[in-house]
Amino acid sequence: MCGVFGMFSLSEEAAPATYLGLYALQHRGQESAGMVVSDGKKMRSHKGMGLVSQVFEEEALAGLPGQVSVGHVRYATQGAAHIANAQPLMAVTRHGPIALAQSGNLTNANLLRVELLQTGFTFQTTTDSEVILGLVAAHEGPSLQEALRQAAQRLTGAFALCAMTHDRLIGLRDPLGIQPLSIGRSGSAWFLASESCAFDAIGAELVRDVRPGEMVIIDREGLRSEQFAKGVREAFCVFEFIYFARPDSVISGKTVHEVRKEIGRRLAKQAAIDADVVIPAPDSAASAALGYAEASGIPYDVALAKNRYVGRTFIRPTESLRQLGVQIKLNPIAASLKGKRVILVDDSIVRGTTSRKTIKLLRGAGAREVHMAVASPPFSHPCHYGIDVPSQDELIASGRSLDEVRRLIGADSLHYLDAEALYEAIGVEGGGLCTACFGGGYPTPIEDADPSFPEFLEGEMVPR
Repeated sequence: MCGVFGMFSLSEEAAPATYLGLYALQHRGQESAGMVVSDGKKMRSHKGMGLVSQVFEEEALAGLPGQVSVGHVRYATQGAAHIANAQPLMAVTRHGPIALAQSGNLTNANLLRVELLQTGFTFQTTTDSEVILGLVAAHEGPSLQEALRQAAQRLTGAFALCAMTHDRLIGLRDPLGIQPLSIGRSGSAWFLASESCAFDAIGAELVRDVRPGEMVIIDREGLRSEQFAKGVREAFCVFEFIYFARPDSVISGKTVHEVRKEIGRRLAKQAAIDADVVIPAPDSAASAALGYAEASGIPYDVALAKNRYVGRTFIRPTESLRQLGVQIKLNPIAASLKGKRVILVDDSIVRGTTSRKTIKLLRGAGAREVHMAVASPPFSHPCHYGIDVPSQDELIASGRSLDEVRRLIGADSLHYLDAEALYEAIGVEGGGLCTACFGGGYPTPIEDADPSFPEFLEGEMVPR
């Protein structure tokens, strides 16, 4: 669930807008950031480990002249946390130079790696994105556009791609539309981004979503598109509406904040709890908690102060870092909790680490009861499309009853939103969403879910 951004302009410098766009997408990945910019003659790259603000200083942006760009913020799922895996990736092919940034996971990446290795292709990273570059480089067709189209037709899984040459920007979205990708515009400049909040950050307008299986090409002639594949159905990642997307983003014509409020309203109808106050687990559950409070008539309050300088603990790469993040991320406001029966609304429970610690914090601050209301069904199956949950053993709801989970997190009661209510709140039938993490079945074959490609990157290379 990384963030991708791209810009094409005839006159405006791309680096400043790309920086702001990536900054707006920072919630989608905190491990590394990078961008490639072309002035029509030369592609220049800058990337590094850390946040956008840490990677890009003013001097770095000044050294990236040009009007065409691709940018990326990384949330590692497949591939080590290593500077070599930071994107965008660049290559020179028979079709000319290309830079590429990807969000999502391929489920046949290792099969394709083996195929490419047998042709003599060598890998410098452990990312799925380099597999795509390898397929493009191996294509013998007449154009880069055709090579990308043919490569995309070989891919299984979830992907949103931003690619660029010296004179064009290209976007592709997987045939089931699992990953989001949107088109924006400001005057003569065009943009691609994982979420529309990136367009707001640069004063551009959302034009539309890239359609599932669509390739869009943007150059000095404007925007054109072609359908490179047709999926058997749409399967948009339900977790985008529940957690990943920013609340101010618009996806499929729906503002994420309003969808989450409706989810909260339906949760209140389904889980009627006698309590004194409704509080959100910051920050992704705030909208759902507002909806719950509106529908239930129970007052909404903020009882957990968040340290804004600690990132999203769910997407931290190791369990030890997640636990330390929880400890310094939240602090209870005792005056809002003492002696009260509390409804804690959260978007989901994945591993249960954060829920358990949060409930302990609330009790320690004087809460008399803590009831947990979850704005999604139980997260019981691993995701192979971009959420870093590789093992079913890590999922607290997997193989456990509701009461077992309740006891493990220490809540007085535990309530999940059922799947049908979730679909109704989103306004999409279950068949139009990927709900594999809730046991809804994987929408694509999981061809190499047990990766055998060696993780050969260790340590950290420091770029000069």
